[in-house]
Amino acid sequence: MLDIVVMVSGGGTNLQAIIDSIKSGYNKDVKIVRVISNNKEAYALERARKNGIDAVTVSPGDYKDRESFNEALLKAVDEVHPGLIVLAGFLVVIPEKMVKKYENRIINIHPSLIPSFCGKGCYGIKVHEKALSRGVKVTGATVHFVDAGTDTGPIIMQKAVEVRNGDTPQILQKRVMEEAEWKILPEAIRLFSQGKIILKDKKVIVE
Repeated sequence: MLDIVVMVSGGGTNLQAIIDSIKSGYNKDVKIVRVISNNKEAYALERARKNGIDAVTVSPGDYKDRESFNEALLKAVDEVHPGLIVLAGFLVVIPEKMVKKYENRIINIHPSLIPSFCGKGCYGIKVHEKALSRGVKVTGATVHFVDAGTDTGPIIMQKAVEVRNGDTPQILQKRVMEEAEWKILPEAIRLFSQGKIILKDKKVIVE
């Protein structure tokens, strides 16, 4: 059984996709042992509680400095000994200490085809605004390992999504979620739980 921690900042639609994949038996060997949010008002916390999942908040505003917050965040993770940490719309930079301690055991979902529209300042609806502004015809989502950079870790899985005439950032965001994010994130977790994701020369091989 793979115990996972899911970290979220907002509504938790990707969290829900993971929960649904476990309930359906698609991810039968996976258990969410804790949901962590930096946002006390995040609906993701309610999603967790409704499904009997331990849910905690670790908010930067509750700590005197960033170092104290980082220590508390790491402690909240360490307490449940996860085999995998899943960033599912978590809008806080992961502490370097956590990245090192859980090397190759932290994955993130990003709403574009990395290396396009990623990096510092590219998150949420901003990604889709940039995609439409650039006039791309195809966008999508990426699941990748987390390293010390921003969206720079080895790519595990990607799925393309068509950009259509008349798309707004909100419409495109919804399509990318439905057609890509909610599919490849549970799939990447399933492959990880089965030991089918292999890292070689900083590149991912899926067996």
